[in-house]
Amino acid sequence: MSATLDAPLPSSEQIAQVRVPTTRRYLMCPPEYFTVEYSINPWMDPERPVDTSLAIEQWTAIKDVYEDLGHKVELIEPAPGLPDMVFAANSGTVVDGVVLGSRFRAEQRAAEADHFRRWFLRNGYRDVVMPTCVNEAEGDFAWTGSVMLAGTGFRTDPGAHAEAQEVLGVPFVSLRLVDPRYYHLDTALFVLDDRSARPEICYYPEAFSPGSQRVLRRLFPDAVIATAADAECLGVNAVSDGHNVVLPLEATDLGSRLAARGYQPVYVDISELRKSGGGPKCCTMELRD
Repeated sequence: MSATLDAPLPSSEQIAQVRVPTTRRYLMCPPEYFTVEYSINPWMDPERPVDTSLAIEQWTAIKDVYEDLGHKVELIEPAPGLPDMVFAANSGTVVDGVVLGSRFRAEQRAAEADHFRRWFLRNGYRDVVMPTCVNEAEGDFAWTGSVMLAGTGFRTDPGAHAEAQEVLGVPFVSLRLVDPRYYHLDTALFVLDDRSARPEICYYPEAFSPGSQRVLRRLFPDAVIATAADAECLGVNAVSDGHNVVLPLEATDLGSRLAARGYQPVYVDISELRKSGGGPKCCTMELRD
């Protein structure tokens, strides 16, 4: 007994290195028709040239990274006239095989929701519910493994949080976004580890209202805090499997902080996708079956 009590405790660095990836299943949409034809967020400028071929290369690189890490990637066929359909995260939230679809605020994206609804039905999902409130899915919902963090302020209606809680059967915590550059929750917060007893997140505090910042500090006192520079390159629009974190190549400072916590940063180029306000997470819906 005394030998156990007197044994040295592991250092914080040793603890930080114990990160276990878990295999994920993602839904993605090729950016075959990607361009910036309209402006529905501060990142979008229709006058700025967009290289669709390069966007396809960058999207393919993200998909290849997932598959190289051992994850399964499902594909939905893109539809002409829907240039933002590549941002699959905005079109559905799946928890325990239950699907809550989306209802877009912008008229230009409204038709995307039904394309994804039909994909779910064709692929064996039977519990598919379409929302009545404006709900931009994983753009504003982040599952921590114990609670769903839910953004509002620019896109998703506050009432969508209660509606989603009833459909998905998991507790929701509402967070208010206040900076229009970070119009979706997934531009300002992502979940690092949703499979441990103590979920970990990364977020950019200034994107949130003072009250929401207090909530996040209370729930996640050990969160990785992103800087303005991290957020300005959409570095917080990242995807983690509990060990590997896929994030924009400019977010090297954030990557260093993640590495110090035992995570493995994996950098990808999103220069074209960012012209529409999107990054790795925007392109990635997680299928939690």
